[in-house]
Amino acid sequence: MRWPRLRRARDTAVPASDAGSETTPDAAPVTTLVQPIPRSDRFTFQDLVAEATTDIGSRPTRLVMTMLGTVLGIGSLVATVGLAQTAAAQIAEQFDAAAATQVVVTPEETSGRDGTTSPIGRLPWDGPERVLRLAGVEDAALLTDVDLGDETIAAVSVNDPSAPAQAQPALVAGSAGLLDTVSGTVVTGRFFDEGHDRRGDRVAVLGSRAAERLGINRVDSQPSIFIAGIAYAVVGIVDGFESRGDLRDAVIIPLGAARGDLGVSAAAELRARIVVGAGPQVAEQAVLALAPDEPDTLQARAPAASSDLSQSVQADANVVFLLLGAVALLAGGLGIANVTLLSVMERIPEIGLRRALGATRRQVAAQFMVESIVIGLIGGLIGAALGVGVVVVVAAVQQWAAVLNPVFAVGGALLGVVVGLAAGWYPARRAARVEPVAALRGAV
Repeated sequence: MRWPRLRRARDTAVPASDAGSETTPDAAPVTTLVQPIPRSDRFTFQDLVAEATTDIGSRPTRLVMTMLGTVLGIGSLVATVGLAQTAAAQIAEQFDAAAATQVVVTPEETSGRDGTTSPIGRLPWDGPERVLRLAGVEDAALLTDVDLGDETIAAVSVNDPSAPAQAQPALVAGSAGLLDTVSGTVVTGRFFDEGHDRRGDRVAVLGSRAAERLGINRVDSQPSIFIAGIAYAVVGIVDGFESRGDLRDAVIIPLGAARGDLGVSAAAELRARIVVGAGPQVAEQAVLALAPDEPDTLQARAPAASSDLSQSVQADANVVFLLLGAVALLAGGLGIANVTLLSVMERIPEIGLRRALGATRRQVAAQFMVESIVIGLIGGLIGAALGVGVVVVVAAVQQWAAVLNPVFAVGGALLGVVVGLAAGWYPARRAARVEPVAALRGAV
């Protein structure tokens, strides 16, 4: 270790006779100026790094304990951000998987003077057959909500006035392809087919929650429900409905029966299940296939390129996990500051000796700052690597696709440097203010 020394270059006068030159009695003494030999004894940046890293390596146990806080802080920050992005991507994928495969066609509406709206278009009854001819369409179905007015839906034909009033399940009329179109599943029994719809058979399918409300959990005993006083045989109980979750609370009957018994004159919407990416094309062609003479009377809603809900979920999850990671990182920074300050207190005699040998305040402060920065950098690198590893392992166990912005992984390592710099500022300032005389006397 070479600390700078205060030196003064002096010119040395050497007699000519000592130098081996000839002299004469009358000649004046001749002197030769000898230039001082330059020496490189400045405290360079390489010396600073070497000294700081040597002191760090001399206490391996303390080094590990000091870095532990930074490793946990950076690791938790990177891991939580990565897990948040991965989880948000999975949630968004599930929402988009249901939304990206649905095209909905409805009649255009016009507003009257009294504020009411009425449709100006009409969906043809053979609309599903027309839409199924389009490329990219896998299933299609008509459906409409049926307003019963004052009529009720009940599992018994007798109306008991003393029984407590219960909320009525919704009534929906649909065509035979409705179950496949909205990705429903049969819990028990079956779904009605095209023959039921064409003949107007009085059969009904119950959503899972509607079945619980009506007290029906099996269909092998051929139960019936009464819709507006008309008996309908329950042929199945269904669940699922990824794109129309409200159907779990509904009673579903064929359109043919709704037209004959309940006066339904038109379908409210046509829903088509499509392959991913075919939305804009199917939406444009569906209105032409359903109303070739007046396509402007219908409107088609195609899935968006990305779900706003997915972006909202990802943003909210990132904020929560970033706050948790910041708290853990703060704890790591305080750990570095405490251990560095303790190191300063223990090395006061050493600091005094260095100052006595010519070290400046800036050099002493720089040494302790470099120590903190190196500790923070090592902790940041290890923590970032551990965080990325946690994200990959969790994603592999859950069979997810790991998602992590590389900026957070690289930024985690650099953040360790910032933490070390901030944590080492006060201890370095304290070390620079130690007076050599007081330190050598053992004073704090």
